[in-house]
Amino acid sequence: MSRRLIRRTLAATAFAALPALAFAHAGDAAHEHGLAAGFLHPFTGLDHLAAMLAVGLWSALTQTGRRMLAAPLAFAALLLAGALIGTAGVSLPGVEPAVAASVLVLGLIAAARWHVGAGASAALVGAFAVFHGLAHGAELQAGAALAGMVAATALLHALGLALGLKLRALAPAWSRAAGGAIALLGLGLLTRLVIA
Repeated sequence: MSRRLIRRTLAATAFAALPALAFAHAGDAAHEHGLAAGFLHPFTGLDHLAAMLAVGLWSALTQTGRRMLAAPLAFAALLLAGALIGTAGVSLPGVEPAVAASVLVLGLIAAARWHVGAGASAALVGAFAVFHGLAHGAELQAGAALAGMVAATALLHALGLALGLKLRALAPAWSRAAGGAIALLGLGLLTRLVIA
C-alpha cells in the first residue's frame, strides 16, 4: 500500500470519527444487562476504544514475548476491579477527566515508544483501568455484562497488539502516527470536558 493511500485512509478515518467524540458512559446508572450488552458497551465511545487499542499498540511496540501481555492483562484485571467497585455504587471525583487523560497519555507513550519494564507498564495502565472500570461499572450491572465488557476489552487489546506488531515490522514510522492520532483524540476529549 502506498504512503499516499495510507495517509488518505488515516485522514478519512479521523474525519469520520470526529462526530463520535462521545464518551461510552453518559452516567445512566445500571442501564445495560447481559453478555451482549456488556460486550458492545466498550465500542460505544471512542474513549474506551482508543485506550484499549493504545495499550495493545504500546505493548507490541516496546515489549517482546510474554512481556507484551503484561499491560493488557493488568488493564483487563483492574478494569474488572474498578467496574465491580462501580456496580457497588462507589464513585470517585474526576473519573471522566482521568479516562480522557488516559487516552492522551497512552497515545503519547505509544507514539514515543516509551520503553519501561513490563511491571511498570502494567502498573501505569492498571491505574487508568480502574477509572475506566468505575465509569463503565456505574452503567453496567454485575455478572454477564461485566464479563462481556472484559471480553471486548481483551479483543481490543489484541487488535492493538496486532496493529503494533504489523507496524513494527512493516512501517515503524506509522506506529508513531498511530500513537499520535490516539493522543490527539485524548486531547480532544479533555478539551471537550473543559468546554462543557
